[in-house]
Amino acid sequence: MPELPEVEVVRRGLAEQLTGARLRAVRVLHPRAARRHPGGGEFLVAALAERDIREVRRRGKYLWLVLDNEEAVVMHLGMSGQFRIGEAGLPGNPNHLRIEADLADGRTLQFFDQRTFGGWEFAPLAEVDGELVPVPVAHIARDPFDPRFDPAATARRIRAKRSAIKRVLLDQTVLSGVGNIYADESLWRARLHGERVAAELGQRKAVALLDAVAAVVHESITEGGTSFDSLYVNVNGESGQFSDWLAVYGQEGKPCRRCGRAIRREAFMNRSSHYCPSCQRL
Repeated sequence: MPELPEVEVVRRGLAEQLTGARLRAVRVLHPRAARRHPGGGEFLVAALAERDIREVRRRGKYLWLVLDNEEAVVMHLGMSGQFRIGEAGLPGNPNHLRIEADLADGRTLQFFDQRTFGGWEFAPLAEVDGELVPVPVAHIARDPFDPRFDPAATARRIRAKRSAIKRVLLDQTVLSGVGNIYADESLWRARLHGERVAAELGQRKAVALLDAVAAVVHESITEGGTSFDSLYVNVNGESGQFSDWLAVYGQEGKPCRRCGRAIRREAFMNRSSHYCPSCQRL
């Protein structure tokens, strides 16, 4: 599932092309793409007709278009959500096209989603901690790229948890945007085992871990995110290249870049954890 870097890459592409645009008409082509509304696709079509796009924003893995009248449309990428913007005949499998929107300037915005876990959700904006965010996003914590992100305060929240540190990193109410890939990569950089109890970390070590998260995420954004297959691409259809730089995730059996020991993989919450048994001792 796309994490912060992938969603940020998509956000930047959408912002470049959609800021100041006007949604003329929207067509929902698959009911699951609008399943978060009681009125389904008909509600979404009516709510988004003739609406101005003021801004494209993100918090953690959540992406949304800021509309006029302090309302928004939250765009969930799910496992395989993709956007294309342009003239008629855009590339993409027509069998996976879920939502299509006509823009006032003659272009088309298309949302493809092979696995149909994603979708669009119309929502009002609400003030949370001095900032307007969509109601479905109100419970999500700030991420390291938020101008109001406070590393010291977030480190204290981490240290208040008795869970394993990797579970805490994945808790979007503590720190948003981090999923399995970037949790493993950040823990490796910070030389922490994922099963280390968060409450046992000192404040300095917890802040250092957050610094590692920010560094890994920044480098991934620079490379366009992480792509293992064609399910994640940016709005231009390009894959991310950060998979070439992964130190531990998906590197089972390969030598650690720091010490040379073989990277291990263990089961974790129906997924996997990857780590170096020498650099990341429990």
